Amino acid sequence: MTYVSCYYHAFAGAQKAETAANRICKVLAVNQENERLMEEYERLASELLEWIRRTIPWLENRTPEKTMQAMQKKLEDFRDYRRKHKPPKVQEKCQLEINFNTLQTKLRISNRPAFMPSEGKMVSDIAGAWQRLEQAEKGYEEWLLNEIRRLERLEHLAEKFRQKASTHETWAYGKEQILLQKDYESASLTEVRALLRKHEAFESDLAAHQDRVEQIAAIAQELNELDYHDAVNVNDRCQKICDQWDRLGTLTQKRREALERMEKLLETIDQLHLEFAKRAAPFNNWMEGAMEDLQDMFIVHSIEEIQSLITAHEQFKATLPEADGERQSIMAIQNEVEKVIQSYNIRISSSNPYSTVTMDELRTKWDKVKQLVPIRDQSLQEELARQHANERLRRQFAAQANAIGPWIQNKMEEIARSSIQITGALEDQMNQLKQYEHNIINYKNNIDKLEGDHQLIQEALVFDNKHTNYTMEHIRVGWELLLTTIARTINEVETQILTRDAKGITQEQMNEFRASFNHFDRRKNGLMDHEDFRACLISMGYDLGEAEFARIMTLVDPNGQGTVTFQSFIDFMTRETADTDTAEQVIASFRILASDKPYILAEELRRELPPDQAQYCIKRMPAYSGPGSVPGALDYAAFSSALYGESDL
Repeated sequence: MTYVSCYYHAFAGAQKAETAANRICKVLAVNQENERLMEEYERLASELLEWIRRTIPWLENRTPEKTMQAMQKKLEDFRDYRRKHKPPKVQEKCQLEINFNTLQTKLRISNRPAFMPSEGKMVSDIAGAWQRLEQAEKGYEEWLLNEIRRLERLEHLAEKFRQKASTHETWAYGKEQILLQKDYESASLTEVRALLRKHEAFESDLAAHQDRVEQIAAIAQELNELDYHDAVNVNDRCQKICDQWDRLGTLTQKRREALERMEKLLETIDQLHLEFAKRAAPFNNWMEGAMEDLQDMFIVHSIEEIQSLITAHEQFKATLPEADGERQSIMAIQNEVEKVIQSYNIRISSSNPYSTVTMDELRTKWDKVKQLVPIRDQSLQEELARQHANERLRRQFAAQANAIGPWIQNKMEEIARSSIQITGALEDQMNQLKQYEHNIINYKNNIDKLEGDHQLIQEALVFDNKHTNYTMEHIRVGWELLLTTIARTINEVETQILTRDAKGITQEQMNEFRASFNHFDRRKNGLMDHEDFRACLISMGYDLGEAEFARIMTLVDPNGQGTVTFQSFIDFMTRETADTDTAEQVIASFRILASDKPYILAEELRRELPPDQAQYCIKRMPAYSGPGSVPGALDYAAFSSALYGESDL
């Protein structure tokens, strides 16, 4: 009997040691998996934050370019960022939140302390960094488009400045030399009077050009105000024109004073010359203005604007017969002059002393006007066709956006209702959410098509759309929010399934928990505030004092956000009934392996545990320094307490 008794006790001790070793293996395996998840979270968070850190300065850079091509290159780079670089990061951010929630759930289930990421890598830190990224991105595209508009306006003004300046410089060329002549000093009375009449005609011509000089100065000032990149050359050219204009005014005044001192002008000056000068100068100015208008660049953004230009052009063409009549009258005057000279054999030049405008110039300019009219017709019609094409793009985009926007909103509402009004099995709920997710992913083609239409609109430089209140930015934000919402909702259900299976909760209990939670969720937003939660506990029979309620709130709302989630509610309801490991149970298991010693040796760990878990314990267990310590003794009590966050090991 003595041998039987000894055999029984030896067999019972071995079975007890095996049970202890199995418990330790289970605990260590859970802890190792949790550490791997923590390291994976730290790595993903670091990579995402680094990408955000590198991207924000690029989006905040508002340094304007000098040319349209450079700004359009920036716009294309920004489109590439929105289409290619950002969407994967949105998925990474969502996946990071899912991983974090899953890790926290596993830690709660295994009765481990909550995971606290490194400083600056909390989910809230990532959300804050992402918000700064969105804020920087929000105004970047608008700034790019405004800069393109500004450069487009600058190019238009610069071309207008060059045309007007060239016209003025052509007109002013040689005028100073003419005004500096002193031909009146040796001229006869007839010649002096002729010179005076010519000078009067020149003053009339000079006054007619005053508006052009003022326009040139005004355009130069506007180019400076708009920070035109070649403002230095514009200012230099404008200053030369203004200085020359001042000299022309001064020289004109001096010449008049000199001529008026001479004897009175010849009364026999041919009145036809004077009539020609009076009518030819305004007509010449009219033709120059007409040529400027016909060659003037135009920028329109709607069919109405181009129609207005076409109407104005038609009105101008209606005045051409009257202008042609004036031209023929002026030609008749010149023909009469030549006829008088030939008839009376007058030995003077047939050139008009009162005007620098010749019939050849009038003919040339008139022919030029007639050539420019059909060219202007063609350019206006081409622009009209382009505006019609732009209008088709607007309507095409609006038709899709007006369908996609409400669809996204409806899906958001359906997901919100499904997350609040859950009554069936969690697996059924998961299948329903997966179906939502499948439908949403299949809808991506519509978003891509809308992106394509939006790109066409941008390339066509269409900046407004009266047919829809939706912009591409609204659709993008709504789409990203929809993807994030469905992923987060699926993760919540997965977490509930994990909690249910780990804690042995039946589907009926989950439904009861959901019914109770929804009943006291007064705002129907998936959250209970503290008063709602207190009312829920009282209805379930809890006798709550302030101290007890405060203790419970530290469990369900550890971050002090003022709300209780459904997951926290389930954790609380199942906390006292769940079968979870504790630090005391692990210490007792180690004590069995150590044969009731307060310490354990590395050899004992290698003998009782698998090699990798034995090495894990040896590497992390502190040396035992208590009573009866021997070389190589390890403190399994401190190690077990550290596993459950009960010490600083």
